Amino acid sequence: MFKRYRDFVRVSITVILMIAACAGLYGLFVHYMYAPWTRNGRVRVQVANIAPEVSATIVGVHVTDNQLVKKGDLLYEIDPAEFKIAVDLARAVLASKRADASLKLTQAERRAALTTLAASDEEKQIYAAAAAVAAADTGAAQASLDRAELNLERTRVHSTVNGYVTNLLMRVGDFASTGKANISVVDSDSFWIDGYFEETKIENLHLNDPVYIQLMGYQPLLTGHIESFTRGINTANATPGTQGLPDVDPIYTWVRLAQRIPVRIHIDDIPEGIHLAAGMTCTVWVKERPLLERISSWFQRH
Repeated sequence: MFKRYRDFVRVSITVILMIAACAGLYGLFVHYMYAPWTRNGRVRVQVANIAPEVSATIVGVHVTDNQLVKKGDLLYEIDPAEFKIAVDLARAVLASKRADASLKLTQAERRAALTTLAASDEEKQIYAAAAAVAAADTGAAQASLDRAELNLERTRVHSTVNGYVTNLLMRVGDFASTGKANISVVDSDSFWIDGYFEETKIENLHLNDPVYIQLMGYQPLLTGHIESFTRGINTANATPGTQGLPDVDPIYTWVRLAQRIPVRIHIDDIPEGIHLAAGMTCTVWVKERPLLERISSWFQRH
């Protein structure tokens, strides 16, 4: 009797252990295949590549590498000498045009007041037209002066965002070319997280779902929420070959790797002491919805 009881206990323990092992393996499978989390997360940021709008030699650099700057802070100065001369020249031309316009307007008004015995209608029209042309020339001269003054202002290059100067390589004496970026500022207000989730997990993700972020180098958790889903990634098979034909890679039908889809995550809170830098890696957990809500959603889809 005791032997039968002992055998029964052994078999029961073995069965229980097997069930527990299967349940554990199934739980691990579900966790790694379908649970809404990924270790493949990366910190991203917008960078303002600032380019001068005029060309000349740089005569002053007012920032250092990795310095925090505010929007509107002076970054560097371009030699203003040529642009000051252009402003003085434009002012002189404008003064000349204004004097000429004033004279021709006076002549036109004087002719207009005369009778046809002293000045014919044709002469009056000629003087009126000359006054109008002079007024237009004055307007053009004013526009030239405005442009010259604007170019002079553009010799002082300011930051367009709040952030950090990065990879600063310019120095006094470098030549600044119009439209060619020569200084970069990391926008400190634009950090976000890209979580690269397997396509098997996308079904369990929804807009505005709360998210926890664990940076590799920090213990405290960041919090955020799902902001958007990427609508397309590059497809290698869509690239045409040398003859314009599709280049299709062979695959093994019994092995299919889940594609990763970028999910944009807005950062809601950053604990004090965390130094964010673009390129950092992190683990991302999406807080799952309540079980009843998920079951209801499954029935609605199926």
